[in-house]
Amino acid sequence: MNQQLSKAKVSILNSLSIKKYREEHGMFLVEGFKIIEEVIKAGMRIKMLVGLPESLERINLDSDLKFETDQRTMEKLSNFNTASSILAAVEIPQRQLHIEDLSDSLTMAIDTVQDPGNFGTIIRICDWFGIQNIVCSKGSTDLYNPKVVQATMGAFTRVNIFYEDLPLFLSNYRKITGLDCFGTFLDGDNIYAQTLPKNGLIVMGNEGNGISREVEAEITRKLFIPPFHDNHVESLNISMAAAIVCNEFRRGRMG
Repeated sequence: MNQQLSKAKVSILNSLSIKKYREEHGMFLVEGFKIIEEVIKAGMRIKMLVGLPESLERINLDSDLKFETDQRTMEKLSNFNTASSILAAVEIPQRQLHIEDLSDSLTMAIDTVQDPGNFGTIIRICDWFGIQNIVCSKGSTDLYNPKVVQATMGAFTRVNIFYEDLPLFLSNYRKITGLDCFGTFLDGDNIYAQTLPKNGLIVMGNEGNGISREVEAEITRKLFIPPFHDNHVESLNISMAAAIVCNEFRRGRMG
């Protein structure tokens, strides 16, 4: 039999919209059936499943983890304008980064990307293109921000995210793997005219300032995404640029 959601648990769940309390409780929120199903499929540990009674019945989980509530409470708990009928508090997984494990793959690095929607979309893009690891600067937005989680559409369960001192990581990455670090710059080489390797690391920069000078010093190959006419927007959205770059690295490698 499901339990009734207490005020104390409502308080904990509400606090998870703030990074400090996510870290304190070791949990983050996911909303909606699709992402909850992705979490279960990935073997991540659900600490609390909260929802309307009929919604809880749709998820195969131990009843002692299920907590019933009403629509009004779901609206208070939701981080979005339209509340789902179900949400889950999920244990934050502990992952360790080993640079040597990246030597036979394509890796993404994020230099202070701030917008949750952009970050979530980049994670989704990496999942689509088979990039399993993203290394973020410590100034980047938090993976477990509810808006990041929602924007990934469940891709965060398949892509490993790490937060590191990015310039130091890139320096060590080059020494250990011997692979190139790529970044997009206005003075870079036309990406469409390059022969790109199967393995390496792609750096995407901040929405407004691009790649920082400290990170730029570790870039070994600069790329440029050229516009196709003179009368164009000033720049591409960072997630759009990430999709173009990933596509060029992966183009012709399937089949």
